[in-house]
Amino acid sequence: MLASKGVKYFGTGGALGFDTIAAQAVLAIKDTHPEIKLILVLPCENQTKYWKQTDIDVYNDILAKADKVKYLSKTYYDGCMQKRNRHLVDCSSYCVCYFKKHTGGTAYTVSYAKSKNLKIINVCNSDF
Repeated sequence: MLASKGVKYFGTGGALGFDTIAAQAVLAIKDTHPEIKLILVLPCENQTKYWKQTDIDVYNDILAKADKVKYLSKTYYDGCMQKRNRHLVDCSSYCVCYFKKHTGGTAYTVSYAKSKNLKIINVCNSDF
C-alpha cells in the first residue's frame, strides 16, 4: 500500500518477530516495486548473540539483501533498543506496527511516533 503511494524508503530494526516479517514483506515487494529500498537500523553489531541459529540465518539473509545497514553501536548496552526505535521514528513519515498491548517497546515507539506526528498504521487492527 505505501509503495503504491510513492513511499520509497522502508526502515526496520532487525528484531525477531514483526521487524523480520516487515523486512521480508519489503523484500518481496521489491519484485514489483524495484525503486523501494530496505534500510536496516540495528541497535548493535552483536544483536543476534543469543539467538537460535535458524533465526540468525533468516536475519543474515535479510542483512544481505538490505539496501543499507546502519549500526547504532558496536555492542549491546542498556537503552540501545530505544535509541534504535527513536532513530527509526525520527527518520520516518509512517509508523507501521503490530500494536496490541499498551506496555513495552512497541507501546513506547508508537507513543513517540504519535508525538512526532507520524501516520500510524497498526496492522493488528487492519484488514490486510
